[in-house]
Amino acid sequence: MRLLLVEDNPSLASGLSLALSNKGFSVNHVSKGQQALRAVQDDKPDLVTLDLGLPDMDGLDVLRQIRKLDSELPVLILTARDSVDDKVSGLDLGADDYLCKPFEIEELEARLRVLERRLGMVSSSRIEFGDITLDTATLEVIQKGNPVDLSRREYMMLKSLLVNAGKVLTRDSLEDKLYSWGEEVASNAIEVHIHHLRKKLGASLIKTIRGVGYTIPKS
Repeated sequence: MRLLLVEDNPSLASGLSLALSNKGFSVNHVSKGQQALRAVQDDKPDLVTLDLGLPDMDGLDVLRQIRKLDSELPVLILTARDSVDDKVSGLDLGADDYLCKPFEIEELEARLRVLERRLGMVSSSRIEFGDITLDTATLEVIQKGNPVDLSRREYMMLKSLLVNAGKVLTRDSLEDKLYSWGEEVASNAIEVHIHHLRKKLGASLIKTIRGVGYTIPKS
């Protein structure tokens, strides 16, 4: 799940990026409104968290422009503006949710999971496929009743493949889902994660589509 974090406070952005990355999000951060608009236009995320107090333009104007570019992209406003008028303005302009600072990271994570469900990617916090259960709230993976120890990126890859079961995900698309902007990605990173998942969950779970990518077949 690719999340665009629009936040001009460096320490808060750093803390949120780390916390949300540990919860299975691929977080890309920008600090200005124009940067956010370029990111939405050129490298569309799955979700956006938007601060309103940005240095170059008001966040509500950013939201207006985002809605012109994409009417369906989920946007959660994350701001210190806590008046009823601000909340009403944000929601009327097309925000999907509004969370005031200060906030608990657990509440933010829960609200992002709700937006994820609205996208139709998952119907609940539990994804079940055959003998595998993946819990997006606890980040646990269970197979045949036994917990499976996965690294953060192995978990993220498994979730991406399960959510898109029956579809082929290219190597590039998997890299986008697992890594943030600027992160160094080893040339064989995706292959290594696939190898580890097959070793832990069974060699037949993930199928290689030669020259295209990987898939978990539906049947």
